[in-house]
Amino acid sequence: MLETEHDESVGAPAWRSYASGTSDVALIGDTIGADLLRTAERFPERDALVEFATGRRWTYREFVADVDSLALGLLAAGISKGDRVGVWAPNRAEWTLVQYATARIGAILVNINPSYRVHELEYVLNQAGVRMLIAAERFKSSDYVDMVERVRPRCAALEQVVFLGGDRWAGLFDTVSDRGGLAEVEAGLSADDPVNIQYTSGTTGFPKGATLSHHNILNNGFFVGELCGYTEADRVAIVPPFYHCFGMVMGNLACTSHGATMVIPAEGFEPSAALGAVQAERCTSLYGVPTMFIAELGLADFADYDLSSLRTGIMAGSPCPVEVMKQVIERMGMTEVAICYGMTETSPVSVQTRADDSLERRVSTVGRVGPHLEVKIVDPDTGLTVPCGEAGELCTRGYSVMLGYWNEPDKTAEVIDSARWMHTGDLAVMDEHGYVSVTGRIKDMIIRGGENIYPREIEEFLYTCPDVLDAQVIGVPDSRYGEELMAWVRMREGAEELTAETLREFCAGSLAHYKIPRYVHVVDEFPMTVTGKVRKVEMREQAVRLLGLDT
Repeated sequence: MLETEHDESVGAPAWRSYASGTSDVALIGDTIGADLLRTAERFPERDALVEFATGRRWTYREFVADVDSLALGLLAAGISKGDRVGVWAPNRAEWTLVQYATARIGAILVNINPSYRVHELEYVLNQAGVRMLIAAERFKSSDYVDMVERVRPRCAALEQVVFLGGDRWAGLFDTVSDRGGLAEVEAGLSADDPVNIQYTSGTTGFPKGATLSHHNILNNGFFVGELCGYTEADRVAIVPPFYHCFGMVMGNLACTSHGATMVIPAEGFEPSAALGAVQAERCTSLYGVPTMFIAELGLADFADYDLSSLRTGIMAGSPCPVEVMKQVIERMGMTEVAICYGMTETSPVSVQTRADDSLERRVSTVGRVGPHLEVKIVDPDTGLTVPCGEAGELCTRGYSVMLGYWNEPDKTAEVIDSARWMHTGDLAVMDEHGYVSVTGRIKDMIIRGGENIYPREIEEFLYTCPDVLDAQVIGVPDSRYGEELMAWVRMREGAEELTAETLREFCAGSLAHYKIPRYVHVVDEFPMTVTGKVRKVEMREQAVRLLGLDT
C-alpha cells in the first residue's frame, strides 16, 4: 500500500516513497522451538534435513529427537536461558542441530564466521560473553583447535569448548533426563526473547552483534518461504553459509516453518556439489549469491546435471546481473526465482520480488515490501519521506527490526530512531508501484561476493602495522566478485614500501581472507575535502584509472 499526498499544483496525487506490506496470513507468535514441534507433529515422516556429502538424513521425527537430546545435554552442562553459545563451523548438520537446540532452551546462539582468524574470534567471544563454544576441529586450511587454544586464556567468560565429533560432543547426546523438562523450560520463554547474535562488520573498527529474537527471525524465514510458495513438498538446497541470515533464516527457518526439507550440498560452496545435490535430492529451490550461480552455470559439465525439479530459489547478497538472471531462469529452470534485499539487522529480508513479477522487475529492482513490514525512502538530511522516483535513504520498520546491537546502546541509537525505523544507510528509489531499486550506499560498505565489508575495520587493523602511518580502504570494480578491496597507505618515514604481497602476509592469520586487500597504493597524502575529510569517491575514481578497470 502506497502513501499519497494531493498536489493541487498539478491536479494529481504526488506519490510518496512509503509502502506497507499487508497480508491475510498472521504473524507467528511462538518461539522457534514451539514452531518446530508443531511442524514435526504435522509431518513426522517427511525429510527434515539431508546432508548430501555424507548421505546422512533425518525425518522431522528424528530431527526433533536429536534436537531435544542436544537441548537436554546443554541444560545438563549448565547452559540456561540467556547464556551465549557460540557456533564456529561450516555448513554441517550439527550446525543446524545446535541452532534449534539452543532455541529450545532459550540460549542465545552466537554465529561465528568460519573464515575468522584469531583476532576476530577473540573479539567476538569476549564481546558476546560466550560461555560455551561449539566448533569444528578444522575447515579448509583453518586449524580451529589451535586457534581456540590461542585465544582461550584471554576469554574470561568462556567456560566450555566442545569440538564436533569429539567425546564431549557425543556426551551432550547421552544425557538421561526427562524430556518433559524441556516443556517446562520452554514455558518460561517468550517469542520476544533474544535467540541469536550475528556479527556484522562495523564502521567503528570491530563487528557489531545484531541481536535477534525468535519473533524476528522465525517470522522472516516464514514469510520469505511464503513468497517463494513453499509447502511440505519443497526441498531447498541451502548453499550460503549458516552463520549468515541467508543460510539459517531464509534457508533453515523458511523450511522448518513449512515442513520443507533442508538440503546441505557441502560444507562450503562447491558448484558441482550444489548441482549434484539438486539432482540427487530433487530440490525445488536453490539459493546463492550471484557469483555462486555464475560458477554453477560455468561448469564444463553443466548440461549433464538434471535440474528439472527446480522451480524457484533466491538470489541475494549483491546486485544480480541481467544476463545471469536470464540464464538461471532459462538454463536452470528456476522460473520463479526471487531477488531479496535486506540486512542482518532486519532479520534479514525487507523487500522481495514475487513469482509473478516480470523479468524486468526482477533484474532492475529488489522487489516490494514484505508482509507486515513498512519501508520508506527519506531525505538523509531532513528525514522527510521523498516523492516516488527520488533517491534517498531506505528505512524499514516492523517485526523484523533487531532488538539492538549486543551491549552497544549508543550504536543501536545511531541506526534505529525513536519511531523504530531502521536506517539502512543504503540509497534507494521507489516507483509508484512500490518497487525498490538500490542505487548506492551512504555508508562506504563494500560488497565482495556477497560478503558485507566495512573498510574501517580493516583500516583499524592496518594501523597496527609498524610501518603504516595511515590507511584508507576502498572498493574497486571486479568482474568476478562485484568489488575488490584496495588499500591506500601512507608509510612512516624510513619504512620499506609496502606491496600487495607484504600486506597480505601481514594480514594472513588475523583477518578473514575476504577482508585482505587485493591492491595496495602507497601515497604521500590522501585526497581531502576542505573540512579535512578523506574523499573516498575521488580515491575510487583514481583507482579505477590506475588499475585499468574503466571497463
